[in-house]
Amino acid sequence: MRRLSAALSMSLLLASCSVGRPPEDASGEEIYSQLCARCHGADLGGGIAPELGSGSNSADESDEFLEFTIMNGRGRMPSFSSSLDEDQLDRLVVFMREVQSGA
Repeated sequence: MRRLSAALSMSLLLASCSVGRPPEDASGEEIYSQLCARCHGADLGGGIAPELGSGSNSADESDEFLEFTIMNGRGRMPSFSSSLDEDQLDRLVVFMREVQSGA
C-alpha cells in the first residue's frame, strides 16, 4: 500500500511539472521557468527531477538529444510536444546551454 501511495504521489508531482503552453514569443528562460523549473529547479540544479546545469549528464548530451527528450519525454518526464513549437524549443535549449556554460 505504501508503494502505491508513493507512486501516486510521484505521479501527481510530475504531472504538476507540466503547466500549459508558454506565450509564442517567450524567451528560453521564461519557457524554462514555466515548464521545467518546478521539477528541475529554478537554477537547473535539480529537484524531483535530475539537475540540468553545469556538470550534469545533460550538459554532456547533444542538442539533438535534449530536443528529442523535451519533445518526447523520458522515463517519468512528460512530453512537451503539445506545449512547444520548434522556435520555442530552440530558445529553451539555447537558454539551458548558456546556463550550463556559465555565460
